[in-house]
Amino acid sequence: MHFGRKQPDGFRRWAHSAVIAACLAGQLLGCRSPKTLTYLGDADLQYYKQSATEIDFPHVHTETDPVAAFSERPPTVREPTQAEILPISLQDCLQLAINNNRIIRSRGSFKSFANPLMANPDRVVSTYDPAIQETNAGPFMKGPEAALAAFDTQFRTTMKWGRDETIQNNFFLGGGLGFGQTLTSENAQFQASLQKVFANGGAFEVSHNWNYLGTNQQFQLFPSVYRGYVRADYRQPLLAGAGVEYTRTNGPIIKTLPGLITNEGVVISRINTDVALADFELNVTSMVRDVEDLYWELYLAYRTFDAQQAARDAALNFWRNTKRRMDVGARKGAVVDEVQARDNYYNVRAGLESALGTLYAQEGQLRRMLGLPASDGRILRPSDEPLKAEYVADWRMALSESLVRRIELRRQKWQIKSLELQLAAAENLIKPRLDFVSGYQVNGFGNDLLQYDSDDGITDQGLNSAYSTLTRGDQTSWDLGFEFSLPIGLRQALANKRNMELKLSKARAVLSAQEQEISHELANSFQLIDWWYQVAETNFHRRVASEKELEVFKQEYIEGRIPVDLLLRSRAELAAAETAYFSALVKYNQALTDLRVRKGTLLEDNNIHLAEGGWEAGAYDEALRRAWARSFAFPAKKLDTEPPEFEDFGPPAFGVPLGDDEMGGGMTMPPAPMNPQPYEDPAGAGLAPVPETPPVQEPQ
Repeated sequence: MHFGRKQPDGFRRWAHSAVIAACLAGQLLGCRSPKTLTYLGDADLQYYKQSATEIDFPHVHTETDPVAAFSERPPTVREPTQAEILPISLQDCLQLAINNNRIIRSRGSFKSFANPLMANPDRVVSTYDPAIQETNAGPFMKGPEAALAAFDTQFRTTMKWGRDETIQNNFFLGGGLGFGQTLTSENAQFQASLQKVFANGGAFEVSHNWNYLGTNQQFQLFPSVYRGYVRADYRQPLLAGAGVEYTRTNGPIIKTLPGLITNEGVVISRINTDVALADFELNVTSMVRDVEDLYWELYLAYRTFDAQQAARDAALNFWRNTKRRMDVGARKGAVVDEVQARDNYYNVRAGLESALGTLYAQEGQLRRMLGLPASDGRILRPSDEPLKAEYVADWRMALSESLVRRIELRRQKWQIKSLELQLAAAENLIKPRLDFVSGYQVNGFGNDLLQYDSDDGITDQGLNSAYSTLTRGDQTSWDLGFEFSLPIGLRQALANKRNMELKLSKARAVLSAQEQEISHELANSFQLIDWWYQVAETNFHRRVASEKELEVFKQEYIEGRIPVDLLLRSRAELAAAETAYFSALVKYNQALTDLRVRKGTLLEDNNIHLAEGGWEAGAYDEALRRAWARSFAFPAKKLDTEPPEFEDFGPPAFGVPLGDDEMGGGMTMPPAPMNPQPYEDPAGAGLAPVPETPPVQEPQ
């Protein structure tokens, strides 16, 4: 089997001349400057100027989101339109927000120059982020699959052919050729190898190589010959980088630079995925809290609008009545009353318009958080009532929950676990590098690569077939030994170890500070709940008192015993008391939401649960196969093959003592003068009805 055939001398001379001419032509053309072009008339460079300075757009054609493309004109204060009222519950809002938001939105970034969704889309949080981290194959923050790829079997192969012709200038070194004769040689190389890295850091490699050489040199046994071998090599680290613990943390040392902590191990990659899941859960929690806060703020906007609308209607009726009295002169000082009534009407009307604008703004923000169109001919209206009963929580129980269930603590503990593993890997690298190396090789030699008959007619052993010689296995070699390397002083390894120790100390200090911060946040939530409940109860009594005051002043004004400004002031005070009551009630419910956030139970309380996706179908089959293998394996009592745990399934036990059972916890529903009756929608009431006044007992 020979590579290449000798061509006629004329053909070879023609081919050489063509190659040389092409190279010279390329050099000459490359060095010449472009020819100057001339045209008739003056040149107009306007096209060049426009093309050089215009803004370009990418050639990307995507379908516009129909939610954005088909949004209707939003209602405004001057053009409110007759929109359909759409009652919606808080659970429906949360479900819409979870289903419609592949990109996690934030309330605070709306219309801000720092909004990452508009300014820097690469920084936005999405439902794709955990999967992106899981499949990350970059040089940093690898995912588990990329880390496991270091243990995949690697196959490499190379095939090359060549020919060389050289004029000889020496008779003796020319292999029997005369002066000026050409030494011609044809060569080919074939290399193939399989390499596998094991979990203990060792590596096994099987390689198969062939080298072909054919020449016209004289005094050769064969004019062409094949030399090759089959070789097996095994390398096992014994000190630095040895063992499963180091390999699962830092990756196999054979594929990393000496003395470096690369954090490319399978365990570290899995921890990176868990950190990404914690970040995603934090952003989902933030979104859910924003939705709840906006829901109750929209409820407050409707209640404020109700109060202002009732005040506007009353002010308009009072102005009309005073106008009639002034026209007929039925009351002394009617002109003054009419002027004050007119001023009061426009003042209350301005408050109503402001309340309507706030209502539209709050409804639009809630729509944005729910992933709904900017406007679709309907206006969202909360159908749930805020909690009006007192919520009594046990401090010890809440503190225990917060110190166990807070996502920030779980994320930081993952960071600490990662740094602990990295520190163990850094301590491993302080040892010198000592590797056990071994190899075994079977050589082959022959005139042809593959022939059925091994007899060459020249030698007794028969070297006609190279593969036949290889399979006989009578040409072998082996090697066995150790490789040792030690950087004097171990400066880099010691610096890595000290760096990991400092990072670990900082991470533990951060965890301690986070736990203290959580206790302060929880204490503030308890204070807010008690504060706003008390304020709401007081404003409820204030609203009842304002209603009675208005009734008394109305009768006194009709009888002429008080001026009109006291009556108008009483009406304004009733509207203010109504708004203050519902404002405090909304703040109270938002404080309850804040308490659930500080305890880390907001998602669970709203029946929102996050779970990782399923495996591929082949992964289940592989896991079942390995489970059967472990079930029927023989136990090795003197061999510890189970790695130490690095994760817990489920929250740990409470880390602080609990309170007494007598203290109780959760919600209590004592009788409280803070439970107004539900209101109905009267015809022609506008966006929201006027709430009825609840009955209340006189304070002692």
